[in-house]
Amino acid sequence: MKIITIDFETLYTKDYSLTKLTTEEYVRDEQFEVIGVSVQVDTDEPQWFSGTHAQTKEFLEQYDFENNLALAHNAMFDAAILGWSFGINPRGWLDTLSMARAIHGTEVGGSLKTLADYYDIGVKGNEVVAAQGKRRVDFTDAELARYGEYCKNDTALTYKLFQCMADGFPKVELRLIDLTIKMFSEPVLQLNSNLLEGHLTNVRAGKDVLMQTLEEQGYTREDLMSNPKLAEILTLRNVVPPTKISAATDKKTWAFSKTDEGFKALLEHEDPVVQSVVAARLGVKSTLEETRTERFIAIAQRGPMPVPLRYYAAHTGRWGGDDKLNLQNLPRNSPLKHAIVAPVGYVILDADSAQIEARIVAWLAGQEDLLTAFTNGEDVYKIMASSIYDKPIGDITKQERFVGKTTILGAGYGMGATKFQTQLKNFGVDTPIEECKRIIDVYRKTYPKIPELWGDAHDALTDMMGNKVSALGRDGLLKIEGKNGIRLPNDLLIKYPNLRKIQQEDGKSELLYDTKKGKAAIPTRIYGGKVVENLCQALARIVIGGQMLMIAKKYRVSMTVHDSVGCVVPEKEAELAKEYVELCMRLRPEWAQDLPLNCESGYGHSYGEC
Repeated sequence: MKIITIDFETLYTKDYSLTKLTTEEYVRDEQFEVIGVSVQVDTDEPQWFSGTHAQTKEFLEQYDFENNLALAHNAMFDAAILGWSFGINPRGWLDTLSMARAIHGTEVGGSLKTLADYYDIGVKGNEVVAAQGKRRVDFTDAELARYGEYCKNDTALTYKLFQCMADGFPKVELRLIDLTIKMFSEPVLQLNSNLLEGHLTNVRAGKDVLMQTLEEQGYTREDLMSNPKLAEILTLRNVVPPTKISAATDKKTWAFSKTDEGFKALLEHEDPVVQSVVAARLGVKSTLEETRTERFIAIAQRGPMPVPLRYYAAHTGRWGGDDKLNLQNLPRNSPLKHAIVAPVGYVILDADSAQIEARIVAWLAGQEDLLTAFTNGEDVYKIMASSIYDKPIGDITKQERFVGKTTILGAGYGMGATKFQTQLKNFGVDTPIEECKRIIDVYRKTYPKIPELWGDAHDALTDMMGNKVSALGRDGLLKIEGKNGIRLPNDLLIKYPNLRKIQQEDGKSELLYDTKKGKAAIPTRIYGGKVVENLCQALARIVIGGQMLMIAKKYRVSMTVHDSVGCVVPEKEAELAKEYVELCMRLRPEWAQDLPLNCESGYGHSYGEC
């Protein structure tokens, strides 16, 4: 099978560019124009072509994309152009940007220029800078020729880069990259415009009512947008404003964002004014639901909904949202989920891998009694609650089972009592801190192999700092390769760059590694329990990836959200498809043949019905 490397050069202006628009908006915009394209087949010389849309389509059709692999750097962009503008979909996609994320994380950077410099394979030009604002007809012959040389050089660099990274890169991961690209470039999901318009009206009306209520209580919109003023308002209501240490400045700052648990907990404060103020701040400053709904409506007007996912968005390998359309964090009962619909004659089938991380941590630690309970389909939440409340399983109440569930799903990574208390409170269960300490202690005594795994993971960090080789987990599954990181069963690494020990002012020590935010290196705390969390998430992602590929052999995989897989299946064979997908979701990986897996699935005409 041949590799056809491709690179498009397209019109961009000050206001019409990928820095201003999403890929979907940019490619589907009426201004969109291909200036030229370079194509290279295997090691042949790259060929440049520039012409009208019809001429470019004819040029591209001479290449047998349908029976070969296409390669690009940031393939989501080139795949969208090739598919949406020219109706050409290759047999498979290769993407050097995705590969670089998996190999290097954020250590090297993802641009073609940076990677070319890192691998010393050539120098990327800058001719594109002179092309701003120019349509194809605006170029002189000489300018177009220089642009063509620039594009051909990018194509050649991309192929060289692929050759550098392909050696040893897992074949299964290449297939997952292809699957990820096609969720975007070959969209099948539709959007219900009428439902979206109604939801947008409701969101805006609800926000207006809330602001009117607050204004009647003497507060202005500006007060809520100002951190110091909001802190003052909360203090006047006898509330201690929550704080945190800023990752950017390493100084104490207000914790007033939608991701700050202490702030969100104030939504349930006994003072209704406090509730209203916090709700308004979250609704006013973060217009996520409103802007996301507007984005959905705009996409619906342009065509089917591409699903943009960032392959290897986290160092655990998990996918992340991309292109300003993060489907990974849609609320469970969001009307937006009901607006995502299947094409006529099809249904969306969504299957979720049940308790996969809790199962993996029990398996990895060798906690055989918990593993047996999972294998036998027992209610592990009631079993946990039975230990917590020292009463027979048959006498466990609904709320006690919920506490058991929260413990099983949350305590496997070394969570302390304070965080556990917050987690319970977020679900409406108030629990004294001493009781939370007791519950956490019961978990650790009931399943002692899991805390032992945390200790082993801490030792693994020590080995990494000492550049030693060792093993971790069940049957030594995970290989510690010194400062390189931890080798996973898919042959990729979890890395902890610049891992080091520091002494705190109180004399205690802690371990830190660097994560990158832009060009800044952010010190990040790491410890045994967190390593276990990283590893279990990585292993879960490997399991889910294998399941996705199995499902894709028969049905179109349209999305993945955390531990679930969504696919589009013919309505007439929905039940058969459900059986097949559930079978795939229960298949055990080769490296964990005794890992019990299970799933929950459903289907419907909309994603919200699954």
